[in-house]
Amino acid sequence: MSKMKIYSAPGSRASRVMWCAREANAPFELVEFPWDQLKSPDFLAINPNGKVPAFADAGMKLFESLAINIYIAKKHSLGKLYPTDPVEEAQVLQWSFWAVGEIEPNSMPALLFAIGFSTDEAAAKAGIPKLKAPLTVLNDHLKNHQWLVGDKFTVADLNVSSVVGTIRVGKIDMSYAPHVEAWLERCFARAARNPESVE
Repeated sequence: MSKMKIYSAPGSRASRVMWCAREANAPFELVEFPWDQLKSPDFLAINPNGKVPAFADAGMKLFESLAINIYIAKKHSLGKLYPTDPVEEAQVLQWSFWAVGEIEPNSMPALLFAIGFSTDEAAAKAGIPKLKAPLTVLNDHLKNHQWLVGDKFTVADLNVSSVVGTIRVGKIDMSYAPHVEAWLERCFARAARNPESVE
């Protein structure tokens, strides 16, 4: 049986997809493309958006990292990384969509500025105050929960921590959300996030 293929470029969001595959014990092949080749016909045949990550499995292709993670978790770790209860499944989707809608648009400009992909300091600063309300929502939830859904680590934690973690890289203060910071530490300490510990 052929392995799943995860298409990446250096330093891309494909790292969160590889983390998910490791958590699910799903073998994969990493296919790297240089950033300057993402608009090439070869890559556009895989992801017509010309962005990474992209994904292929048995002739099926996907883009969008969080959707790829949901697919991997449901196919390879049902009942563990991906819940079987319909309420918990809905909560996985809820938190994943929430991270993309509430966190990422406001954290990404600061991240891109911090790593030198953008010179727009005004845009980087503009999103920071908008993060406090959603991070407070997350912090309030985590006051009484170790994980986002149910009583164990799921793909919801993986997806959301991958997005919220960009706040750290963007050097944005979130000391007002100590439960979020503690939860990030729990997520990022997992062995599957560190390739050297599992491969």
